[in-house]
Amino acid sequence: MPESKSRKKPAKVKAPQVKKPETGNPRWLVPTMLTLMLLGLAWIVIFYLTSSGLGLPIPALHNWNLVIGFVLIIAGFALTTRWK
Repeated sequence: MPESKSRKKPAKVKAPQVKKPETGNPRWLVPTMLTLMLLGLAWIVIFYLTSSGLGLPIPALHNWNLVIGFVLIIAGFALTTRWK
């Protein structure tokens, strides 16, 4: 029987590896995160220090001022999840 000619296998072409650009933090992330946390802390501290006399920061909200302060702090902590 005649022998068949061997076939050359096509060379496997690998796609060039494209490096992903290293993405860091957006420039606004850290200042915004820290500002929100410090603003929330300041809101709560001012409320506690002035609740008996001056009625700051917003007297009509009474204890809802605590909720506003904690929401600001939680928003700051939520931004920490995006920090690389």
